[in-house]
Amino acid sequence: MSASAEGNARAAGYTPHPYVGGRTAALRALAAWRMRWPGAPRVIVLTGNPGSGRSRLLTGFLMMCDPEYRKQLPIDDLDPATVPPDLPAPAVPSAAGRTAAQVLWLLADHFELAAGRTEDVFAELAARDEPVTIVVPDVDQAGPVRAAEEATRVVREVLTPLAATETVQLLADVPRELATELAGALPASQVQVIDLDAPEWADPKGLVLHAETALDAGAGAPELPYTTDPAARRALAEALAARAAGSRLTVQLAVQSLLMAPEGFDPADASQLPTSVGEALDLHARRLGADPQTLRLMLAPLAFAEGDGLPVQLLGTLANAVAGRDMSQDLADGMLLAAPFIQPVEPSSEDDEDGTGEDAEAGAGAGRTLLRLMHPALAEEIRSGLPDVRDTQTRIAMALLEEVPQQDWAQADPYIRDHLAAHTLEAGLLPQLLTDPGLFAHADPVTLRAAIEAVPLEQLGAPARTYLRTAPLLTRSQASATLRAAFLESAFVEDGLAPYAEALHTRGFRLPWRTLWSVPLAGVRAVTTGSVAATGEDGTAVSRSVAALLVPEGTPGSRTLPAAADGAVAPQDGTGAADGTAAGEDAGAVNGDGAAAAGGRTALLLHDLRAPEYVDADPSLVVQPSEEDRAAAPLGFSRGADYLRVWARADRRMVAALVSDSPVTDADLSPDGVLVVATERGVTARQILVAAPPAAPSVPAQRTGTTDADASHGLEGDHS
Repeated sequence: MSASAEGNARAAGYTPHPYVGGRTAALRALAAWRMRWPGAPRVIVLTGNPGSGRSRLLTGFLMMCDPEYRKQLPIDDLDPATVPPDLPAPAVPSAAGRTAAQVLWLLADHFELAAGRTEDVFAELAARDEPVTIVVPDVDQAGPVRAAEEATRVVREVLTPLAATETVQLLADVPRELATELAGALPASQVQVIDLDAPEWADPKGLVLHAETALDAGAGAPELPYTTDPAARRALAEALAARAAGSRLTVQLAVQSLLMAPEGFDPADASQLPTSVGEALDLHARRLGADPQTLRLMLAPLAFAEGDGLPVQLLGTLANAVAGRDMSQDLADGMLLAAPFIQPVEPSSEDDEDGTGEDAEAGAGAGRTLLRLMHPALAEEIRSGLPDVRDTQTRIAMALLEEVPQQDWAQADPYIRDHLAAHTLEAGLLPQLLTDPGLFAHADPVTLRAAIEAVPLEQLGAPARTYLRTAPLLTRSQASATLRAAFLESAFVEDGLAPYAEALHTRGFRLPWRTLWSVPLAGVRAVTTGSVAATGEDGTAVSRSVAALLVPEGTPGSRTLPAAADGAVAPQDGTGAADGTAAGEDAGAVNGDGAAAAGGRTALLLHDLRAPEYVDADPSLVVQPSEEDRAAAPLGFSRGADYLRVWARADRRMVAALVSDSPVTDADLSPDGVLVVATERGVTARQILVAAPPAAPSVPAQRTGTTDADASHGLEGDHS
């Protein structure tokens, strides 16, 4: 199959694909791959220069692979060799804006796999009786943070293992610099590289048709001599295609330029037709009597924009920062100048409200208009023309930081909250930014985590390391900003960063708890609260509230109880009761039999309930709350494998919801509202603040495994 197929198809009178408008050779190869034609490769790597039309080709092919959409196409009029068989649609996990882990878990969800770890996904796919078909588009746009180079991780951590799985039929749209790496991991007989800029796959006649269709007044173009006259339209289309060197993006930009501003355009003057994306920018500016550098400076903020696009309110601020001068008049006068290269974007629901449910943040995202460049290749062209990208990013980051009112992240534009880290990453300043716990709580955890992970661990300070280990929990729970703050507050206490935890109580959050203490004590099998007689500093007897921890014998500071010690501490049995009370509250005393049931000899360790210190007292004298005390307490709780809910007994209102990043081994709630939780990581005590009911996080279905497969995708559910 080669470009000669284009001529053969036209000679046979077949209709070009209505969306692709050509690419017969490539479409034939893709159709043969889809039907598993004898000799067809199992894996196809689609590549080409930016702007070569890879996305358009793949979209057109997928139209024919979708049973419902293909009903809208003139299938009977197309070249039969380009039409894939009428089969169920393939899995299409787009990589655009997603991490490698997100792409992988989208696949796991699609195929309803029971995998809990990364390697399990590939193993389950390999064990399937029937092959599965997977199409992965937009790998060049992977990741929520551009500078993190997520496309490389997608190829190495997702596509290469998928390609090596014999039951997987894979088609991936990959940047040229990664295409060779992906294809080189397979035997030559199993893989084919389709490079749309290579002579055998080039489609010069299709490019002419692309230009001719775009110029057609009957298809929506304004009425001009070269849009209404078929001969003139054809001649201009041929001239555009000849100059564009196979780049569909160059043709598209040139057509948009002359249709939006036809003044001064002479179709007979070939020097007015661009040969590259950069020349399309410069020719447009000169034709409108503007300085090409001014146009590039106007567009520069969009060339650095992250996510879905830049809020229009920030365009002027960032243009001034990039140019180092006031660009307000240039922007006011230059909308026609910039129009062919910009497109508005409808904000996603995530951009609008951030999922926080808090008025300040929801209001900050309401009614915004986002702008972005027409194509990522435009951004690369503009960035490459700047003398110092890192310096430009520094000026952008500083300008964004100044736009945060009183440094209150709740009032900041969602774009600044979520993407400032990405700008500071490329500026080399991200570690300096990662000191404000308010930003940690308000920023989108998927984006912030991706930016932080791109920094070498040794360059990160302690708060950033705490955030990094907590980020999978923040995304897995799909928590609001308030709950993110609550989880981080506990994490800071766990890591010995109490000032950062305390700072979160001063940032306007209505936190559901205050973390009193945390000890990294592994092996705790049960906990309960109570009181014990102890000696005060003045030598007098006092009663101290304590948490009694059932630990392995030999744990420093613990005491082994004699068998059948009356009045000893009653452990929890590790389950949650449906009525919200902790099951096992009235279990028998810890004695010889209880120790054996727990799995080995055990001992008791007493910790002050409210202060970060152990209590040296006889654990056999611990007095637990009576059944009546617990029943009269204002709060009750229930728990699962890695989450707890605390609720008010009076009205059944939930006042706190805790999701743990490690399995919960036991928990107890004192009558006065101190929640003590033991996990595989350690023990933490939290004072529940009843007056501050938060929104509950969603509790995802449990998966087995504890590896960071783990990294959550935070979009269509989560599997971190």
